[in-house]
Amino acid sequence: MIKLFVGLGNPGAEYERTRHNAGFWWVNELAERLKLNLRFEKNYNALMAKGSFEGESIWLMEPQTYMNASGQSVGVLANFFKIMPEQILVIHDELDIVPGQAKLKLGGSHAGHNGLRDIHAHLGSDQYWRLRLGIGHPGVKSEVLHWVLKKPSAEHQTAIDDCVSRTLGAFEDLARGEMTRATLKIHTAKPPRPKPERKEPTSIPKVSKPEDQ
Repeated sequence: MIKLFVGLGNPGAEYERTRHNAGFWWVNELAERLKLNLRFEKNYNALMAKGSFEGESIWLMEPQTYMNASGQSVGVLANFFKIMPEQILVIHDELDIVPGQAKLKLGGSHAGHNGLRDIHAHLGSDQYWRLRLGIGHPGVKSEVLHWVLKKPSAEHQTAIDDCVSRTLGAFEDLARGEMTRATLKIHTAKPPRPKPERKEPTSIPKVSKPEDQ
């Protein structure tokens, strides 16, 4: 079963609606559905909420360490409450999945995601679950940092919000540890792919034609 639900993102109003904070959006909505209040806990340097599901304790977490140090919060709580890596679900933004789609997986590489990289280091394992929320890719590697720290277009935001709401429908299966059922719910529904964001056309200077001789 999943005991710890960790949403990844960056703290602060300037990052609140950026793509990198998709994990926060998911945990925020889960807290609303469960009628739990996320409060800052100094011991974990995170927004936290504790609840119960079918008699078992569950925790919701949003590390406030900034993305690159997310593992600090996760590691401290997991060690204190003896939560195993496979009982942890990390919800994060994913460049390689289009907005509106999501994938659930156990273990594997951090694929360059700095939040996952730090969680790997603090847990000493990659065998935790990840819910990868698609945010799309800018198409050019050099633009990735700007892309993840930028707000999505209105169409992409709607697709991501719909995906968050849809994948939350698998919460009970996740909490029970019924991962096959959860995977089917998360992977089966495939909404229409949103159109790529339009880039402003580069203006081409007009060239005057030489006068006829």
